[in-house]
Amino acid sequence: MTLADWVALAMLWWKGGGRAAIVRWLVEPRGAGRLGAGSGATLDTVVAAIDPGFAASGRLATARAAAQAALEAAHAGGITAVSWADTRYPTALAAIADPPPVVWIRGDPDALGAPAVAIVGSRAGSAYARDVGRELGSGLARRGVTVVSGLARGVDSAAHRGALAVDGRTVGVLGSGVDIVYPPEHSGLARDLVRRGALVSELPPGTTPRPAYFPQRNRLISGLSRAVVVVEASARSGSLITARLALEQGREVMAVPGNVLNGRNRGAHALLKDGAKVVEDVDDILEEIGLVGMVARDTRADEVVSEDPVLRHLSRGESYDLDDLIALSGFDGPRLLPRLLELELAGRVARRDGGRFVRT
Repeated sequence: MTLADWVALAMLWWKGGGRAAIVRWLVEPRGAGRLGAGSGATLDTVVAAIDPGFAASGRLATARAAAQAALEAAHAGGITAVSWADTRYPTALAAIADPPPVVWIRGDPDALGAPAVAIVGSRAGSAYARDVGRELGSGLARRGVTVVSGLARGVDSAAHRGALAVDGRTVGVLGSGVDIVYPPEHSGLARDLVRRGALVSELPPGTTPRPAYFPQRNRLISGLSRAVVVVEASARSGSLITARLALEQGREVMAVPGNVLNGRNRGAHALLKDGAKVVEDVDDILEEIGLVGMVARDTRADEVVSEDPVLRHLSRGESYDLDDLIALSGFDGPRLLPRLLELELAGRVARRDGGRFVRT
């Protein structure tokens, strides 16, 4: 499929009422994973496989027109559209249960490929929470970890600014098109993120923010990250939605303890009571996600390959689709995709066109 085809599919995803059917097809090994450059698949054949009703209802034609308009707006605004089949599509995001068919990026698409940690918290964060968010953002960025957050007021913006203060890499995930900054007062911060990382959304350019979009974007914040750290969240905070999604996606969830007298942090304290790891400094985060001591583990490369149930079946120079890897490893899809993510982040496998994998 062409990029325009993928964008049209994304338009059906958002506006055509076919989200569940498209999700099933996208994550099915016999679906999107087989769309290599020589597959001959077109949007028409894909739509016929997903739901023939799209074409019959006229929604497909509408989606094609909307896709063309979105791509023209992206070109004019310096925005990159990356489809699920593109090797630049973030592997971490591809591993979640409902990855968007297309992500729109202002900035460096490679910013989405490095190990990342999400820092989220209250929009009305206390001075303490903002200080903690900034310190954690700075500390992670100094270690080469990308800081992911939602560009919101309070803790989110503090984490972004902390990473920027040390010339680190940070990614803002929006509940609007990447050309529309919300809140508006963060337009300068957004420009800095574009220079040092990226703004990301699954919504096409020109999409204005709506309340319903923010819970959807939260799954991207957690999906792009190896862990989510909650810094000050009330019992009804949107940050708890991100934490719940992170758990569903198999990500680590951590929280920063805070003042027990004012009620501002009851949500984070509830996470801690449920088993989330306490975060007091950056080392607590790195230890939990396995980045501390990674170099030492790499010295055992031959042993790792021989013991790993996926790597030991992969020959150098050969590429494998998901069906191949399921058959070779004995893993089913839900177990295989997170393992492939770990191997890619460790530099042991790489994703190629059409969702195929090679051993590096």
